[in-house]
Amino acid sequence: MMTRREKIETMLLTDPGDTFLRYSLAIELDKEGQHDLSLARFAELASDKPPYVPAFFMTGQQLARLGRIDEARAILRDGIEAARSQQDFHAAGEMSEFLVSLGIAGE
Repeated sequence: MMTRREKIETMLLTDPGDTFLRYSLAIELDKEGQHDLSLARFAELASDKPPYVPAFFMTGQQLARLGRIDEARAILRDGIEAARSQQDFHAAGEMSEFLVSLGIAGE
């Protein structure tokens, strides 16, 4: 029986540009503890034109769980900017709240 990750990877063979499948794979990699691969996949999504806004939030959350708080803050700031430029004020608000919860750099 195929794992969820294997199913996603198989679907990506047919449609490698599918944003939601790429995002789903990054989430599965995170769940499996393959953080470097997961973060690389999220970075690809964040670099798309236009950037895929949910990738910033998931990256920030993952980095925070890994104790990489300064990196989390930086990606969240970038994500807030990307969300605002796409007029996705809900996502910008969620990332802003999470950023505040991480505290100010240097605290």
